[in-house]
Amino acid sequence: MGNITTLQNLNTGWTLTALNPEAAPAELREALAAGIPATVPGEAALDLLNAGLIDEPFDGDNETRQQWIGDIDWRFTCTFDWHDDGATRHDLVAGGLDTVADLRLNGRPVGHTENCHRSYRWDVRDLLHEGGNTLEVVFASPVRESDRREQELGYLPHTEHHAFNQLRKPSYSFGWDWGIDVANAGIWRPIGIESWSGVRFAAVRPLVDVDRRGNGVLTVEVEIEREGAGRVMSAGDSHRQTAVAVAVAVRGHGADVTGSVVVKPGTTRAAVILDVDDVERWWPLGYGEQPLYDVDVTASVTAGTDGVPVDRPSDAAPQAAWFGRVGFRTVRVDTAADDEGRPFQIYVNDVPVHARGYNWIPDDAYISRVSHADYERGVRDLVESNSNMVRVWGGGIYESDDLYDLCDERGVMVWQDFMLACAAYGEDAFTKAEIEAEAREHINRLACHPSLVVWNGSNENYVAHAEWGGNKQAVRADDLPAGEYGYGQKPWGEAYYREVFPALLAELDPTRVYIESSPMSFTPYTAANLDTDGTMHIWDVWNRVDYRKYAEYRPRFADEFGYQAPPAWSTLTGAVHDEPLDPFGTQMLVHQKASGGNIKLARGMRGHLTPGHINDVSANADGTRNWLIPTDTWADIEDWHWACQLQQAQAIRFGVEYMRSIEPVNAGALIWQLNDDWPVVSWAAVDFNGHRKPLWYASRDFFTPRLATIQPRISAQAREDHNWEGVDVATYDHLALAVLNDTREAVATTWTVRRMTLGGETLAEGSFEVALGPVDHRDVPLPADLAAFGDPANEILVATPADPSLGFARTVYNPAEVIDQNLSADPVTVAVEATGDGYDLTVSAKAYARDVFCMVDKVDPQARIDGGLVTLLPGESVTWHVACGAVADPSAFAAAKVMRSANDLKR
Repeated sequence: MGNITTLQNLNTGWTLTALNPEAAPAELREALAAGIPATVPGEAALDLLNAGLIDEPFDGDNETRQQWIGDIDWRFTCTFDWHDDGATRHDLVAGGLDTVADLRLNGRPVGHTENCHRSYRWDVRDLLHEGGNTLEVVFASPVRESDRREQELGYLPHTEHHAFNQLRKPSYSFGWDWGIDVANAGIWRPIGIESWSGVRFAAVRPLVDVDRRGNGVLTVEVEIEREGAGRVMSAGDSHRQTAVAVAVAVRGHGADVTGSVVVKPGTTRAAVILDVDDVERWWPLGYGEQPLYDVDVTASVTAGTDGVPVDRPSDAAPQAAWFGRVGFRTVRVDTAADDEGRPFQIYVNDVPVHARGYNWIPDDAYISRVSHADYERGVRDLVESNSNMVRVWGGGIYESDDLYDLCDERGVMVWQDFMLACAAYGEDAFTKAEIEAEAREHINRLACHPSLVVWNGSNENYVAHAEWGGNKQAVRADDLPAGEYGYGQKPWGEAYYREVFPALLAELDPTRVYIESSPMSFTPYTAANLDTDGTMHIWDVWNRVDYRKYAEYRPRFADEFGYQAPPAWSTLTGAVHDEPLDPFGTQMLVHQKASGGNIKLARGMRGHLTPGHINDVSANADGTRNWLIPTDTWADIEDWHWACQLQQAQAIRFGVEYMRSIEPVNAGALIWQLNDDWPVVSWAAVDFNGHRKPLWYASRDFFTPRLATIQPRISAQAREDHNWEGVDVATYDHLALAVLNDTREAVATTWTVRRMTLGGETLAEGSFEVALGPVDHRDVPLPADLAAFGDPANEILVATPADPSLGFARTVYNPAEVIDQNLSADPVTVAVEATGDGYDLTVSAKAYARDVFCMVDKVDPQARIDGGLVTLLPGESVTWHVACGAVADPSAFAAAKVMRSANDLKR
């Protein structure tokens, strides 16, 4: 996408200098004052690393020792040759500057920036020299600048320890409860000289619709800039207001439709509407295909008299061009009140879609080095886990086009936050102008992407204002302007969510769903996080209650919930070097950013993997209360590591299978989070080095479009018998096989349900015919003689479809927790066979093997495996492929601490 230009990319010849080197360690001051080589796009901290002046920031506790980097005012200087190519306009274009910066070209001021989330363009034709030129970009220290503004402008509530909400800088860069604090500065996206003549596109918005007959409607809205824009016009400059011809073509899948329009003198906007007959529709993953149509848009100054339309715009040579792709689909959301409350049901092409997926954070703490390959890996992790939606979280960045292009191609719906999170934001004229400018830019930029279905005003800012202490700041009478009296609240950002963003979307792109905040219960100022209304974040489970609590909610759309675990063993030990390695070691806790995170991990295992209850405490000799599990619960740190990873997978599997089982009450489940931005103990399903945790493998199963799960249920009779004046006190009285079909095709199959011993003996059996229509679900109550366990510690329920090719998988119901089951300590044998690109592992069950998983990275940190977290009945086997180079001892894949299962943790 872009204009017809000559672009000189300024990506070489840069030097980085510290303007206040006294803030750096003494041994580095001379080098930083003299200057070191810099990489652009890049960041100051990465230049320090490349120069050998600092150690790897992610290693050990280096984060603590490198905080001085955020206190430096950095200057990036570039010398470059430039030669006039005859174009009329020569603009300095910066794709991303982080964050508060002043730019000078050949010693003369160019501009000032305040916003990492937007791009900048300056007409520098009068500042450039033929031959040698010097560009300087000076960044203010983000830490000192945010502190200064908080002191001068007044405190605005925020999470974390830095005043990130005082700057339009990515919030997460100051550290988060999963993120390292590496606030620094840099030219993080390309910068260069763009030369052009006549006209260029300032914005192109291809907006799609599908009419009742199934025909596509493409409305291409354009905004242009003429070469003389912003300059005082002389008598001979009338050509700067000439008419501009715009031509549009849409092609693909049998379509070849063109149209044109003339942007009249004195105006900068126009639209072309094209009809595409019998269009092929774009669908989310699991609901259909993702056909994309090519759209070409060109513009040229017409050869005719000003204001007189030309009959054939193609006669004029194009001076600006834009290329993109669109997918034809409709999107809407149903929030109308029903018997349960108010849903948040997304419809694509008038089909209700159950959203399944993850939240996405920036893929590296250093955003300049996130590559196309990183986005490919991330979208592959989504698609292969059967996710059909990803939420781009509001404390990060508006991501690269790479992410949205890949989601378009693979059918992953995008929920896009505006970048305001977990804080109050000022509503002064300057801040409002910056936030409006960034929002306008990204609404324009992302308008072509069919994957983008939801725009969201903020992350947790409504619930913060309604429920978090201190987020309603009173305004005293002496704070009000002279002559005004009374009490009220300081502005906190509501104007953006209720006014600015809705108005911009109405103007620029009314084709998407918009909500004001996440979570959102559609009741202003109070109860922003109801399970009965709208969207919900569920965090009490992680912070203070057992994960069984998920089943006490009936979330209409759970767009944020999660459970922690350490990264893969090689990732953890590659960054944490405590001797001995311990959950509460110094470096371990540097890599655990959640408050009390490893204590919560220990507490959460109680009743599942360890004895007791989540809130059990014991008294120490000095009378203090001890929340920790006994130190001898795990044989070693490797068992602790595996227990945490298994607990994460089991907790989220429990929650998601329950939520999906109550469809259509529940219309979506987005797990926090898919990825990490550094090696850390976190909620991620895929760690920073790309290793898929057990949770990821679990999600591949519970996100499958066709799912069966056995769930406790309350019968209608029980509700009637135990209902007292409208208060439901009934308890679960039976089990049901919940079968779900989140596809557009009907399906029918026979299910066989067996109650079995762990040794494989069938105690009871039943068969059930289940027929489902498109986007349908059904509960099949299981009779008592089948589901009544005589010995829960030794029995399971197994439901098997007659035709697995239909997309349903077998499901196993464990009536007892791991700690209470009579699990064999040695349940599997493993055969290892070398292949051309790695090894095949055939895992065979001698006994009931619950949640078998192979930690292949312990053998080779580069190894990847194609399966995991599988439960095997006695006599069953599974073969997994490990992709890796040759290893010295292939039998290591079968070693006790590499091939794991829940059975290992039975004590």
